[in-house]
Amino acid sequence: MAGRVAVCIGCEGGTALADALAARMKVERAHCMNACARPVCLSVREEGKAAYLFGDVDPTLADEVETFLALYDAAPKGLITDARVLERLRFKLIGRIPA
Repeated sequence: MAGRVAVCIGCEGGTALADALAARMKVERAHCMNACARPVCLSVREEGKAAYLFGDVDPTLADEVETFLALYDAAPKGLITDARVLERLRFKLIGRIPA
């Protein structure tokens, strides 16, 4: 999977999420992503693609994060048009930043 995943480890629960995801994918650990009102925060980005920021993510969403990355990798510009397969994760989206 090519999307760069970063997890905020500054808030409580961040290290647990990063550890759960690191068993499945490469994860960058950020000390603060300035989304403290919605811990734990996770971002996905790749050059030339839209970037995504999710909040209120916990280790139980690891399968959905992996599904999101598959959709993201398959989308030429990173635009996910049908997020229904993401179940709970789709409701955690804070924002999508254009490429």
